[in-house]
Amino acid sequence: MASEAAACEVGVHPRTGQRWAQESGGRVPAGLLGPAGSSLTFDERIQIADLKLARWSVRAIARELGRDPSTISRELRRNDSSRGYGPHWAHRQAELRRSRPKSGKIGSCPRLRQAIEDGLEQEWSPEQIACRLRRDFPDDPELHVSHETTYQALYVQGRGELRRELTKALRTGRTRRKPHRQPYERRQRFVEPMVMLSDRPAEVEDRAVPGHWEGDLIIGTPNTSAIGTLVERSTRFTMLVHLPQRHDAIAVRDGVVAAITTLPEQLRGSLTWDQGSEMGLHHEIKVQADLPVYFCDPGSPWQRGTNENTNGLLRQYFPKGTDLSSHPRDHLADVAARLNGRPRKSLGWDTPAEALTRLLSSPQTNGVATTP
Repeated sequence: MASEAAACEVGVHPRTGQRWAQESGGRVPAGLLGPAGSSLTFDERIQIADLKLARWSVRAIARELGRDPSTISRELRRNDSSRGYGPHWAHRQAELRRSRPKSGKIGSCPRLRQAIEDGLEQEWSPEQIACRLRRDFPDDPELHVSHETTYQALYVQGRGELRRELTKALRTGRTRRKPHRQPYERRQRFVEPMVMLSDRPAEVEDRAVPGHWEGDLIIGTPNTSAIGTLVERSTRFTMLVHLPQRHDAIAVRDGVVAAITTLPEQLRGSLTWDQGSEMGLHHEIKVQADLPVYFCDPGSPWQRGTNENTNGLLRQYFPKGTDLSSHPRDHLADVAARLNGRPRKSLGWDTPAEALTRLLSSPQTNGVATTP
């Protein structure tokens, strides 16, 4: 059993169970404590002592134990003495350092606490406070603190090092901290596996080959209205997808398929989208429109730069905070025509419509004969 499950079984706190497991030489299963793993066990400290006597390097010891080199280096720096590294003494010292309750730096230093409270009352951020203290008191380490320590003093229950009402002075005004998953904790976004941007053909990147599209939604008030946008990377030609009732995965699938299937086959190279829930049926878009779908990395809108720029241009016609469901299909077509009729510097002052017409009139497009 994992140490947490075993602790619940015998009726002790999970942290106590974890310590017992370490003291008995047990190991916590990999992955339960994140990529850094648990604290060093007694067996690992004995192994460190043996390998150090054998004159192994820090990195070699780390590889042997499956640990980060900084963990081994820190362990030796803390516990090595003139007599050498003693695993029994080192393990005892680690237990003493881990003892609770332990007062934090802010709670044990009235000057630091007052300085932080003064900064928060002036609506400074914890990072601004920490950096200013280091600049104003470079030779006074008692007043040096990281911004993360301040956040923990505000949000972590039981510490009570700063008044809870000071959270109102933060820009977010949150009384509770918003959790953020680490990259290794991310869950699979869709049932069907995504094909990421890194697997997209290299020919798409330089815009030399036409037929590769970027897509997204622009959202209106009250977050229930939306318009789909599709932009061809080579010509900047734009198509708008009418979504009058909803913008869930089914509606987006039907709208994108209906728009893409009006195009010649040689202009159905690929579609790049972000990881929004509206693309939950991306595998059906791929099959029905014969169009490979690629996904951007989380929080990376620049990977669809052409589409982001186009969405900004569209806000001239569809302002933020308005109900987008009020625009009929023919109005969307008119707006798309206006956008496709604008000369673009990136196209040598041709319009997207002219660039697409010239492309379709060419005897060959991407090595495939076309029909004007």
